[in-house]
Amino acid sequence: MDEKRDEPNLSYRNGISQIQLYGEFTTKASRKVRYAVSLTERDLTVQKITSAPAGRSKVVFNLRDCVGCRAFKPDDNTDVGAYFSAYFYPFKKRWMSSGVARQRTEQCFRVASGLDPHLNLEEAQRWARAISEGSAHQRPQRNGVVYSEVCRPCKVLLLLNPHSGKGQALSLFTGHVQRMLHEASIPHTLVVTERQNHARELVREADLTKWDALVIMSGDGLLFEVVNGLMEREDWEEAIQTPLGILPGGSGNALAASIHHYAGSQPVSSEELLVSCGFLLCKGLVTRLDLTSVCLGSAPQPQRLFSFLSLAWGFVADVDIESEKYRHVGAARFTVGTLVRLASLRVYQGKLAYLPAEAAAAASTSTDTPLCPASSSTTSEVPSAHTHPHPTSSSPHGFCSSLVCRSSRASPGQNVTHTFHNYCNSNNASKAKRGRDRPPLAPALGRGRAPDSLLVPLDQPVPSDWTVVPEEDFVLVLAMYQSHLSEDLQAAPDSTLEDGLIHLFYIKAGISRATLLRLFLAMEKGAHVDASCPHLVHAKVRALRLEPYSAKGTITVDGELVDYGPVQAQVHGSLARLIAS
Repeated sequence: MDEKRDEPNLSYRNGISQIQLYGEFTTKASRKVRYAVSLTERDLTVQKITSAPAGRSKVVFNLRDCVGCRAFKPDDNTDVGAYFSAYFYPFKKRWMSSGVARQRTEQCFRVASGLDPHLNLEEAQRWARAISEGSAHQRPQRNGVVYSEVCRPCKVLLLLNPHSGKGQALSLFTGHVQRMLHEASIPHTLVVTERQNHARELVREADLTKWDALVIMSGDGLLFEVVNGLMEREDWEEAIQTPLGILPGGSGNALAASIHHYAGSQPVSSEELLVSCGFLLCKGLVTRLDLTSVCLGSAPQPQRLFSFLSLAWGFVADVDIESEKYRHVGAARFTVGTLVRLASLRVYQGKLAYLPAEAAAAASTSTDTPLCPASSSTTSEVPSAHTHPHPTSSSPHGFCSSLVCRSSRASPGQNVTHTFHNYCNSNNASKAKRGRDRPPLAPALGRGRAPDSLLVPLDQPVPSDWTVVPEEDFVLVLAMYQSHLSEDLQAAPDSTLEDGLIHLFYIKAGISRATLLRLFLAMEKGAHVDASCPHLVHAKVRALRLEPYSAKGTITVDGELVDYGPVQAQVHGSLARLIAS
């Protein structure tokens, strides 16, 4: 039985943090070694008690690294004690590397201050609640970023593509994510997608009041489906405010890598990136996400869709689509595809025009006509062409205005519902065939849904305040709204989730293969922007238009193949919500 010493004076301040709880416990592994455990508003401190007070070893765990804490009874019915386990994911040195990555550590203590098992369990629950509440209050402080919080306990619909990347998404979920969600007491329903556009159809028709967040575990393609499914709903304006989460399970994982980058963390990949994004999901902090409307004019009927990542034509789009055949090697497919395309470099003819961000900002201040319902203020450093009202607590997807402790009593059975479907066709199967096989994009996504106030019809000249690029021969055109193009390519290092900008890059014809390769190697660290390459142009814009002259070519949106032909796009600042920190 644990003996409980007198608690220290709780008015004592450790640094600037007041001690809130103190206790002395043994661990689940050994009842012979005792530990003094103290909790402040910021830290959980664990000290091994030895015969000499000066010889105590101390470990401090920051509550910002904690995803949750739960109390539970022992499996042994003869044990009168109770337990509480706190789950931390601090940054630790990576094996055989100079970098750091989040790694799991569990702190489990046995409470046995008396012979009454009920009182011991109540004490364990008191600690679990205090640690969970303390963890929930720890928020990152970043200039210009305002965080809300997903309602707690957060009910999550998790959509998983079993064929994305190397086809290991399901095993990665069971090996990492499932445990993390249980530790954070997040109830979730898992849906394994069966076919292309399954997720799109599901979210278009689903009763979203059942869920506090939609989480995608796949590459970027599945989130593309979800975003457009939400925008196709009659209640799109409310539906698109549903917080979205991303867990990397594909090849590129560009948005996941961007979120990790925005959190200020060192670059990681593969399972380390999954753990990082899983940690951010468990913390449940929500920020705003820009979306870009993309209008296609080549189909029999004009189409409009919404994009969260990129629009590409030429080299980048070619590599994305042509490297599908190397999908079995995972993220390395893009390296292989790049080398293959470099060996046979293509040049495309077309016309490119764009609206510089400065011109759009000036135009937006000269009109008092709102584009759509807008909030009275925005945190973006550059004013957005479109703003959106903050979600409120009355919304079924609204964010809690106060921090609420996640339930520490939820059992694994209460915490998760699995819905496994038969595995059919991959969501990412053979993108090269999608031009004729995919269902048409809903024409109902008209101007009334986040109106494109900066665009004119494709059959009309661009406005006079637009810049028309004099060159007509390009190697690539790439419009980015996030920092990363893939896990290891930082295409737009200055981009943020809600800067209201499109980072437009284009490379003019005449560049050598060696120089182009050096640019892509520099892109691993975002250094290509400062490479002083005369063939590379970078512009911050709010809208763009691309009119290909070449008879054949590839255009992708968020890595997905779309109809080849004239296309224009406009960014809509802060239109969606994303779980990130």
